[in-house]
Amino acid sequence: MSGETTITIIGNLTADPVLNYTQSGTAVAGFTVASSARTYNKSVEQWEDGEVLFMRCSAWRDLGEHVGESLTRGTRVIASGRLRQRTFETNDGDKRTVMEMTVDEIGPSLRFATARPVKAARGNGNGQPSRNGTSNGGAAAGGFDDPWASESAHAGAAGDEPPF
Repeated sequence: MSGETTITIIGNLTADPVLNYTQSGTAVAGFTVASSARTYNKSVEQWEDGEVLFMRCSAWRDLGEHVGESLTRGTRVIASGRLRQRTFETNDGDKRTVMEMTVDEIGPSLRFATARPVKAARGNGNGQPSRNGTSNGGAAAGGFDDPWASESAHAGAAGDEPPF
């Protein structure tokens, strides 16, 4: 992926992410992150918001499903990904160019909030069952499809804290 522009944006979701599926069944979540710089104005002794950047974002496959399940309007997030330029033609025949971000990593900001991550069952990213026979988001009867987990990690009762 050399030559691609990678960025990190911190801001709030303007609406709940919209989860869609392509014709081939691949999940994609679309959402917008609003980010503004805050500066301290010494003359009036208060913080002021700068101009707001509205960055249109998309998250694909398992990441898209996790975004759709986990994040909501107003959630402060930290997102990292690749900046993309896309040109299209409107119904009126005008050509438009937009900048969008294809998200590689995203999560809630813990500066003013807390979160409890839950490890998701592994799937193949397009809504199809994983190797253990469950669809994305579900756990198999014997535990998660995690090749690195030991059997002792799954021995506790439901709701037990993880062994780390």
